[in-house]
Amino acid sequence: MLDVRRLRLLRELSLRGTLAEVAEALHQSPSSVSQQLAQLEREAGVALLRKAGRRVQLTPAAEVLVGHTEAVLQRLERAEAEARALGDPAGEVVGTVRLAVFQSAALAFAPELLTELGRRHPRLRVTLSQREPEEALYETWVREFDLVIAEQYPEHAAPWHPELDRVPLTTDALRLAVPAGDGPWAGIRGIADAAHVPWVMEPQGAASRHWAEQLCRSAGFEPDVRFETADLQAHVALIESGNAVAILPDLMGVRRPPAARMVELPGTPRRVAFTATRRSIAGTPAIRACREALAAVVPSDQATPR
Repeated sequence: MLDVRRLRLLRELSLRGTLAEVAEALHQSPSSVSQQLAQLEREAGVALLRKAGRRVQLTPAAEVLVGHTEAVLQRLERAEAEARALGDPAGEVVGTVRLAVFQSAALAFAPELLTELGRRHPRLRVTLSQREPEEALYETWVREFDLVIAEQYPEHAAPWHPELDRVPLTTDALRLAVPAGDGPWAGIRGIADAAHVPWVMEPQGAASRHWAEQLCRSAGFEPDVRFETADLQAHVALIESGNAVAILPDLMGVRRPPAARMVELPGTPRRVAFTATRRSIAGTPAIRACREALAAVVPSDQATPR
């Protein structure tokens, strides 16, 4: 009988590419991972790995095992969730949900979500980690998280993993945030007017950065990006202090509307927030409880007073 734990290591290697990355993800040493995969080869009776320079590649036999491993892990997840649900005589939702969320959603409604879940399901343990959507979707797919709240910018689809079940959550408007007051900011009435002022944007590679740059280029200019940070609260601080303009989602104004002038963008674009989880656990009581609580605390469309 093949060992499921070792099969999972093989699957992780197929996803991550190197023994070192598998070891880091699973909090093991590379030598331990290597030894367990060697043991799996002996159990299987066929070669599973072959050298490719300094890396290793999966053999066709290993690829077959990886495909079956995914099905096994899905069934085990469902079995565990069903057993846990039946094991509580009071019918309470129990267990742990590992939740990943992007920053503006964490700021806007994560506290209310946790409070609502604590009120409805006091025995459900929820952990929360801030992650960029692209990273969080992948980590949910590979079972590092159970549920992710992710975002998608207009015409910029978030990474697609077929095994994930997606449910729309809310949308929020995207606007150009301009420092209040006079000076170089006073004449900004549209995106094209911001061609000659400093900008703050998220780092290269972020979907929001690419979308904002394309918006500026469509308006006929390359933005003067003088400040880069993934922290949208830092964006707000730079705008309020009169140092930059930026595109802000309305979720950033749920707690406290920024002390800035909000300028409409062409086509009144809106960002989409959605939840995603593995299909194997989408129907479990814990995941359903989280999604129901989110629906109770998050309006289907965010609108912040300007």
